[in-house]
Amino acid sequence: MLKLAIAQLNYMVGDFAGNTETTIRHMRRASQEGADVVVFSELSVCGYYPGDLLEDTTFLARMEAAVEDIRHASRDMPALVAIIGTVRRNAGPGKPLYNALLAIRDGEIIAEYYKQLLPTYGIFDERRHFEPGPEGACMLDIASIKVGFIICEDGWNDEGRDYGVNPFAALREARPELIISINASPSDIGKRKQRHALFSAASMNNKLPLLYVNQVGGQDQLVFDGASFAVSPEQGIAFEAQRFTEDFQVIGFAGGRFLATDGAALPVPDPVGLSVPEFTRRQIVLGLQDYARRCGFAKVVVGSSGGIDSALTLALAVQALGADNVIAITMPSAYSSEGSVSDSVALCNNLGIRLYTHPIRELVETYSQGFATAFDAPLMGLPLENLQARVRGTILMEYSNAFGALLLTTGNKSEISVGYCTLYGDTNGGLGLLGDLYKTEVFALSRHINEEAGREIIPEAVLTKPPSAELAPGQQDTDSLPPYDVLDEILKWHIEGARLPDYEAFAARQFVENLMTTRDGKQLVERILGMVARNEYKRRQAPPIVRVRSRAFGSGRQMPIAAKY
Repeated sequence: MLKLAIAQLNYMVGDFAGNTETTIRHMRRASQEGADVVVFSELSVCGYYPGDLLEDTTFLARMEAAVEDIRHASRDMPALVAIIGTVRRNAGPGKPLYNALLAIRDGEIIAEYYKQLLPTYGIFDERRHFEPGPEGACMLDIASIKVGFIICEDGWNDEGRDYGVNPFAALREARPELIISINASPSDIGKRKQRHALFSAASMNNKLPLLYVNQVGGQDQLVFDGASFAVSPEQGIAFEAQRFTEDFQVIGFAGGRFLATDGAALPVPDPVGLSVPEFTRRQIVLGLQDYARRCGFAKVVVGSSGGIDSALTLALAVQALGADNVIAITMPSAYSSEGSVSDSVALCNNLGIRLYTHPIRELVETYSQGFATAFDAPLMGLPLENLQARVRGTILMEYSNAFGALLLTTGNKSEISVGYCTLYGDTNGGLGLLGDLYKTEVFALSRHINEEAGREIIPEAVLTKPPSAELAPGQQDTDSLPPYDVLDEILKWHIEGARLPDYEAFAARQFVENLMTTRDGKQLVERILGMVARNEYKRRQAPPIVRVRSRAFGSGRQMPIAAKY
């Protein structure tokens, strides 16, 4: 029996000391548990994705030194094969680097494979830095088992639709008994199901068992959910590691099947997985935990308006960092309802967090008087509304600067899409937790949090009040926007389209097609699309958001600002 150690770990980009220590520690653990091979994830030495740090010669030198440290440490466990992900230099024509897999045993590199398929879609741009590896299979005998290797994207083209090369073709000819795939596959809604379906089909088509080892953790916008798995033609999905947490497990492989190391059957993974709200909660919580930790923040601060967006942001922040590390500030203005303060108080009491009150009425009046004196015109209408948001944004940034707390922005995807936000006001912040959630999903996740807690975390008054920015008398979001259940379907159809999970894509398409059958409906769709286009400049200046869907604002959606479309 071949004993496979699966090291699903949380790496930080550029933390060579930490990444190397983690790698060597798990190599030792694998050796102690009798594993023949331990598998780490794609670019495990440097973390995924280093971007233009790959153009820094010092960065590359430190990476190469880390590989040498790992190679040297392997001499202490001479029977163990360690499969790591790193970067290798290209001495020939083309881009200067390869995305590489190294097999190390007893101080020697005994196999080396370069990623052949380099994604350049969505959030990926690997062709910017890497040269595709040569076609062909990389094979290695481990414990009398013939093992082949691929890296992430190499396994996504078995149907031959996206690239002219299919690495599985060379593997079929080489006839390995097992394929090991190292991966850095970010998660989004439906991604687990997609991976399972695609690799189950590839395993069946090529009659090849496959071990898929993924990274876990948050890195900037991206969150990696782990969920490493094993699949064989006979068993289907035979094993799955935990999601959204580091995991280390040793499993066996013999006779084309994955087994427990004592020869017993492995627990059958749940084919359904997490509900969408629970997946979303875990994705955002892990994204915030790692973003704050890696950027050096122990605490966060949130402007509490008494509305649903700030309430959900605060609830998620408490789950990620603990109540003692979350600060709320309510900043009532002349137009704030009584509930904006009382609901904030109730929320913060439920969460066990401190709430500060910093009224802005006098500040706004002073600014307004100064404007009228300087420009001989009253400050009114939209400029006055935006002023209130900018005063609040300034206060929140003052707190952040004074006390070292990361400011979380609270905008959701619906509002960000149509520009229903104020630059240098409510867009201030270092990270947005809800920027890839439509407003209807904000409500759904809020109710899910209450249901999971078995009590009212987010007050019912917050869940049922009409959404309002409260920047003008009696203002409600529906004064300038259609109801969110209408707006969100239009936005899903326009922004994500075919990238949506099948059930969402069908529903959004049908909804918009029905709208387009009437003149008013067609005009509404055209108005919303125009709002999305006009507000690209705001999104370009907004803070990063935690990615939840397959197409999020940021690097995953690159649109011009100065354009007519």
